[in-house]
Amino acid sequence: MLKETPTLAPDGLPYRLSTLRNANGMVVTVMDWGATLLSCRVPMKDGTVRETLLGCPSPEVYQQQTAFLGASIGRYANRIARSEFTLDGTRVQLVPSQGENQLHGGPDGFDKRRWRIVRQNEREVLYTLDSPDGDQGYPGELRATAHYTLSDDNGLVIEYRAQVDKPCPVNLTNHAYFNLDGTQDDVRDHRLQLFASRWLPVNAEGIPESGLQPVENTSFDFRTPKRIAQDFLSDEAQQKTRGYDHAFLLDAPGELTTPAAEVWSADDKLQMSVFTTAPALQFYTGNFLEGTPAREQGEYQAWQGLALESEFLPDTPNHPEWPQPDCILRPGEDYRSITEYRFTPR
Repeated sequence: MLKETPTLAPDGLPYRLSTLRNANGMVVTVMDWGATLLSCRVPMKDGTVRETLLGCPSPEVYQQQTAFLGASIGRYANRIARSEFTLDGTRVQLVPSQGENQLHGGPDGFDKRRWRIVRQNEREVLYTLDSPDGDQGYPGELRATAHYTLSDDNGLVIEYRAQVDKPCPVNLTNHAYFNLDGTQDDVRDHRLQLFASRWLPVNAEGIPESGLQPVENTSFDFRTPKRIAQDFLSDEAQQKTRGYDHAFLLDAPGELTTPAAEVWSADDKLQMSVFTTAPALQFYTGNFLEGTPAREQGEYQAWQGLALESEFLPDTPNHPEWPQPDCILRPGEDYRSITEYRFTPR
């Protein structure tokens, strides 16, 4: 179902909302502005319905928040140090958006654009976006697509694709925040399992400050399920960023048959499995959510939502030595990243 809002987006046109439904009664709502995931409602075994996503009260309010709630991020998700990198011997200067660094594609990233609807029905919506040469400092023209699909096994699949006419780093992801309790409460009582043996330390600005490190004997070891609160802020690495906001290199990258992560609600009645073709997940505990307009009431507070962003490691254009695929997309190649969030009531 497609709906246009009476309120207008920054380009003077209505927001266009697409609603997806499956046979189980799960309902997902997506918006064309930012190809943004607005809502993900899961029917529970007791007959209730849980809203698993953080979100704003209405589409126009999304313009008032800076947390990237549910948005499609590009051209390059996460941070690039000093907003620069060298590509084929040429220095590329990007537009900074967080101090001297670039975060999530720049001050006018893909989250702040209207994506065009190519097709949509009750099971899928496909968007496309054209990015011109020099956009936020990036070389070449880029065409991206974002494809949301809802399956009958409660799987929300997000597929990003892109092509370029000049070599360029490409790293697209969705910045959804989840709270499986369906309430505006602390998410640190959730349990998390991450199938990753290495994590990437960062400084207070989120820029990598050393190479990948083993998770063993650290607060970053989620290889077996544990409450997020168990080791929260227990070391300097987390204290720099007010909690978890770190990338984990997955043990089985590129596998859609093996979960990259599992999350359980505090009451253990809802489980979310994450599958992805991406090499890494950025685990973020919403450390700076305070002041973000909340769908339910008032404003969100810190640590009321968690994000598991599927992507390349942060600042990858400056670290070709890291053990992951090349983030540079070249003409004639097809960038493709698929992530599935699968919900299981228990």
